[in-house]
Amino acid sequence: MAFEGLASKLQETIKKLKGKGKLTEKDIKEAMREVKLALLEADVNYKVVKDFINSVSEKCLGNEVMESLTPGQHVIKIVNDELTALMGSSESAVNYINNGTTVIMLVGLQGAGKTTMAGKLALQIRKKNKKPLLVACDIYRPAAIKQLQVVGKQIDVPVFSMGDKVNPVDIAKAAIEHAKSNDNNVVIIDTAGRLHIDEELMDELKNVKDSINPHEILLVVDSMTGQDAVNVAQSFNEQLDISGVILTKLDGDTRGGAALSIKAMSGKPIKFVGVGEKMNDLEVFYPDRMSSRILGMGDVLSLIEKAQAAIDEKEAKELGAKMMSQDFNLDDYLAMMDQMKKLGPLNKIIEMIPGLNTKELQGVDLSQGEKEMKRREAIINSMTKKERKNPSLVSGSSSRKKRISQGSGTNIQDINKFLKEFEMMKKMMKQTKNMQKGFKKGLFGKLPFMN
Repeated sequence: MAFEGLASKLQETIKKLKGKGKLTEKDIKEAMREVKLALLEADVNYKVVKDFINSVSEKCLGNEVMESLTPGQHVIKIVNDELTALMGSSESAVNYINNGTTVIMLVGLQGAGKTTMAGKLALQIRKKNKKPLLVACDIYRPAAIKQLQVVGKQIDVPVFSMGDKVNPVDIAKAAIEHAKSNDNNVVIIDTAGRLHIDEELMDELKNVKDSINPHEILLVVDSMTGQDAVNVAQSFNEQLDISGVILTKLDGDTRGGAALSIKAMSGKPIKFVGVGEKMNDLEVFYPDRMSSRILGMGDVLSLIEKAQAAIDEKEAKELGAKMMSQDFNLDDYLAMMDQMKKLGPLNKIIEMIPGLNTKELQGVDLSQGEKEMKRREAIINSMTKKERKNPSLVSGSSSRKKRISQGSGTNIQDINKFLKEFEMMKKMMKQTKNMQKGFKKGLFGKLPFMN
C-alpha cells in the first residue's frame, strides 16, 4: 500500500500522544523527533521535513494544545492540516477551456510511462463527456507510435500520427487542426523522452510548447524513484514551466517521499496519480484525502465515489433488502460478491476505511481474501439452482458435497466451512436489521448492501 511505512509510524506516534491526558513540551519534542525520522525514512526531502517539523512543533506548543483536555486530537488536526498543505491543500483541476480545444502536453523521461498515461488520461477525460484525441509526437523511441495506437484502440479513443519522419512541431500543429475539424475538444500530446535530461530534449519540448501554446503541461514521473522524481520535477519546471505532475506507480510506492516533496520543492501541484496497471487505474489527487489515509483516518469520500461509480444503486438497494430478509440465498450471495469486486482490489479498499492501523496489516497477504472469494464462487457455481436457493439440501447430503467439491476443485471441509459461515452471516444480518437506521447515519449507510 502507498505510504505503508510512513503511515504505520505516524499512527503509532499519534496513538502515544492520544493516550496522554496532558501533554508536556518534552512529549511534543519526542513525538516530533519520531515524525521527523519517519518522514526521512519515507525519502521526503530534508528541507521539506525540516520546515514541516518546525511548523507542526510551533503550533503544537501553542496554548490551545498544551491546555486542552484532548491534546491528542488537537495534534492530529495540526499534523493532518500540515500534511494536506504540504501536498497542495486542495485538488488541482485540469484547466479545460469552455469553448474550443483544450491542449494537454505530456512530458517526462523515457520509461516514466507517458504513453500508457496518455491513454489513462484520455479515458479519465472521456468520462467527463469530452472527446479526446491522442497525438503521437514521440518519433524516436522504437514502436512508440504503435504503442499509442494500441492504447487508443483499447480505450476506443482516436490517435493522430504522421509517422516517424515528420518533425514533432509539425505533428502537434496538424493534430490540433485535425481535432478542430473532427470535434475533438481535448488534445493529449505524447512527447518524446530521454533516459536523462539533456539540452536536445528540452529544446525540442520548448519548440513544441512555443508552437502550440498548450493549456496544460503535465509532467509524468515515477513515484518509486523518490528524490529523483523531485529533482526531475524541478528541472522540467525550470525549463518548461509545467502546470502539474502525474505520479505513476503510487500503489507500489510504500514510502511516498515523492508525493510529499514535489509540491513544496517545485511549486507545482500533483494533479493525478496512477494506482495500478489497468487503464482505469488513474485517480484525481486530493491532498486532504491522502493525508487522512496516511494518518489512518480513512478516505470515506473516495470510497463513496468509488461505490457510486461502480455499483448500480437500484440493484444495491434490492440486494440490501434481500440480505435483511430470510429469503437471502446463495444466488444473492454470488451477486453480493460481484458488487464487491467492482470496487476494486481489497488492499485499495481497506486503506480507505477509517480507523485502519496499517501496522496490524503488515505481513498480511490481502490477496488471500480475493482467493477465498474465487473459491466460494466456484463452490456456488457447482451447485444446482435448487441447492443455491436452499443450501440446507447440501448441508445434509454427503453425496451432494462430494459432487460440488469435484466440480469446484475444493474439498468437503471447504464446503462445510462456507455453508457454516453463510448461515452465521444470515443470523447476523437478522440481528443487524433493527440497527440499520443507526448504520445509515454513518459510513455503512453510504456503502452498497446497507441501503
